Amino acid sequence: MEKIPVILYAEDNLNDIELTLAAFRESNLANQVDVVRDGEEVLDYLFYRGKYVNREKSIPVFVLLDLKMPKLDGIETLKKIRASEEYRNLPVVMLTSSQMESDVYKSYQLGVNGFVVKPIDFADFVKAIKGIGYFWAILNTSPCKL
Repeated sequence: MEKIPVILYAEDNLNDIELTLAAFRESNLANQVDVVRDGEEVLDYLFYRGKYVNREKSIPVFVLLDLKMPKLDGIETLKKIRASEEYRNLPVVMLTSSQMESDVYKSYQLGVNGFVVKPIDFADFVKAIKGIGYFWAILNTSPCKL
């Protein structure tokens, strides 16, 4: 039986983490969601460094990446992901409260696959997360494989 790939979720806001995980559960996705709190931890996770040095070798089905994070923001994290041979094609979706045109433009310029502004309304937020999970974890076919 093929192992169901993990979703990597990078977010520093505890409320947003709880809401997003609840929305993923409500959508009945079978994927495990691994949560990291900043851009440096995203890179440690992906490149098996620090506390992730012994992590099972696997590539996430996609990365859900917050734009405004401590240590290394989403833009810088995306740059480093896209600069690596093994993750150049890894699907990355920005999930952020930023509606700045420059953030959207820069993200797409660097190779983001999607840019979703976090809805303020709870029902709309849940609907957005369900849609992201369904498309990127189930419908989409990614060239990233081990």
